[in-house]
Amino acid sequence: MDFNGFNFGGLFDIELALRSLPFVLGGLPMTLFVSFTGMGIGLALGIFLALARSSKILLFRWPARMYISFMRGTPMLVFLFILYFGLPIVGIEFSALAAASLGFGLNSAAYIAEINRAALNSVDKVQWESAKALNLNYVVTLRKIIFPQATRIAVPPLTNVFLDIIKATSLAAVITVPELFQRAQIVAGREFDSMTLYVLIALIYWPLCTIISFFQERLEVRYSKYLTSN
Repeated sequence: MDFNGFNFGGLFDIELALRSLPFVLGGLPMTLFVSFTGMGIGLALGIFLALARSSKILLFRWPARMYISFMRGTPMLVFLFILYFGLPIVGIEFSALAAASLGFGLNSAAYIAEINRAALNSVDKVQWESAKALNLNYVVTLRKIIFPQATRIAVPPLTNVFLDIIKATSLAAVITVPELFQRAQIVAGREFDSMTLYVLIALIYWPLCTIISFFQERLEVRYSKYLTSN
């Protein structure tokens, strides 16, 4: 392949990147807000879905299975459009920020539910039997015995979901949320240099996700005390 005459320097304009960085980083709080809010909603709903999915009661189990199947089988972008552009037709309106946060939360809950269900099922059945022998009720057994052990198992995949949410917040730009990617697009359109801004965005997301991964490792160490030896 002939690269003669190809201007590699044209791929990334350092001066433009540095000049644009403060404006682009102005969208970071919005990115973090959508990410943390979406993850919070997903975690809360995901716990209930996991318990319902594992329930012996059909009235709980089948609705949970249908919800998980629907959310895992539909694109996130389509769901954002339904929330922001579709629901106003029937009189339900959300701000762009609320639609993005709710959309990522409801969607991620399906994946979080399956992670939680697998983590809960991985805890030895003996733990349940021991709790029953001690006359502990279901809620106390979950909170004091099962959840701490399951959390250690669930932390790595849950962190992956969070990382996916952080990166997927760029989709919120299509419903006018002024997060990192939307701000980068504004500069790219003004300066006619999309490549520089896209590379800049990648260089912002990379260390952000690296920091999250660092905290994942710290959480794994913290919950390692709940591991039982085989």
